[in-house]
Amino acid sequence: MTAHATISLSTVLCACLAARGAVAFSAGGTARAISRAPVATKPEWQSGVEVELPDMELLFDRIGGASPLAKLVMEGNAGGFEAIDDSANHPELKWKKVEANERRTVHRIDKADKYQGLKIPLLRFRSSIQGPLVGELFSNFIMDVDERKKWDDQVAKVEEMYPIEVGPVNTLLCEHDKDFGTCTKLGVGYTQTKQGIISPREQLTLAGMHEYPNGATILWGTELEESQNHLLPDGQRHTRAKSHLFAATLAPTGPDSFDVEYLLQMEVGGGLPHFMTTPALTDTVKKMFEHAKTYFGGGEGSELDMYLKAKQQEQYADIEALSMDAEFLDEVDLSQAHTPHHHVMNDNESLLFTP
Repeated sequence: MTAHATISLSTVLCACLAARGAVAFSAGGTARAISRAPVATKPEWQSGVEVELPDMELLFDRIGGASPLAKLVMEGNAGGFEAIDDSANHPELKWKKVEANERRTVHRIDKADKYQGLKIPLLRFRSSIQGPLVGELFSNFIMDVDERKKWDDQVAKVEEMYPIEVGPVNTLLCEHDKDFGTCTKLGVGYTQTKQGIISPREQLTLAGMHEYPNGATILWGTELEESQNHLLPDGQRHTRAKSHLFAATLAPTGPDSFDVEYLLQMEVGGGLPHFMTTPALTDTVKKMFEHAKTYFGGGEGSELDMYLKAKQQEQYADIEALSMDAEFLDEVDLSQAHTPHHHVMNDNESLLFTP
C-alpha cells in the first residue's frame, strides 16, 4: 500500500444528503459520485487529491437485485443457494441460462443482456466451495498481484493505490435502513494486463469489502469516472477496460463450506464485440474459481492452514496483551486509592492501549 486516504465525515454526510434525490449511476452504467474522500497529503503527491464515492444505497440495490445470494445476506438471513428465491428477479433482468452442471466447480452461469442499457451482458457465476470462509483471502485472489498471477496469465500489474479509512464510511452507512454489514476494506485499485492477442488494458476501480455477523462477505467494485483519471499512475496509457458492475457474495453453508455468487459486467474496450470477449471473460472467472477450490480445500499443512494458524496466534497475543493491560490498570487504580496525591503520569503524558 502506498498511502492511506481519509474521509471527512462532515463532507460525506453533506454530500449524501444533497444527493438523495439524484441518480448515482450515469447512463453508461458507471458510478456517479455523491461524495469525495480526500487523500492524505504526501510531499510527492499533488495536494487536494480526492476519491469519488458512489451512492452506496443504490449500488447495493443493484447488487441485491442481480444476486439473490447477496439479497439473502443483506436481509440478515442465513444459508446458501438452497435458501435463495430465484424467482424474485429485478424487473430489468431477463436471465438466460448459459451453463448448468452440478458436478463442475462453477455449477451455473447465467447472463442478462442490455442491463443498465449497455450492449455488454451482465454475467452471474455460482460456485460451492469446501473450506472455511475467509473473505479477505478471496479478495486477495483479485487484488494481490502474486495471488492473481496464480490463475490469471494475462495480468501484469495489480496495485491498491489509495486505501481509504473505513471508520467514517461505517458511521455514514449506519444511518441507512439497509444492512450494509461492516465495511472492512475500501480503496482505489489499478490493474493492467499484458500484451496478448489484444493490446494491454488498464482499469481504475473503487472496490470494497463488507462483512456480516453470520460470517458472510460481499465484495464489490465499480470503475471510476473519467474525471478521476488524474489518479492513474504515471506511465504509458492503455485502452481502458471498465467494470460497470462487479460483486462477489460469499455465504457460509457450514463450518467448512460456503457458496459464492459472482457478478461481472465488464466492457473490454477497444471496440471489440461482446460475443468475442464474453467467452474469454467466462473462462478467466472459471480459472479463478478452480484456484479458489484448490486453495480453500488445501487441508493440513496448506497455505490456508498456515494462514489460519498465524491468525490464531495473533488473536492469542492480542488477548494476552489486553489481559496484561487490564492487570496494570487495576494496579494503577489500587495505588492511586492508597496514595491519592501520587500520579503515575504527569499532565503531559498519556497511556495508549491497543483496542
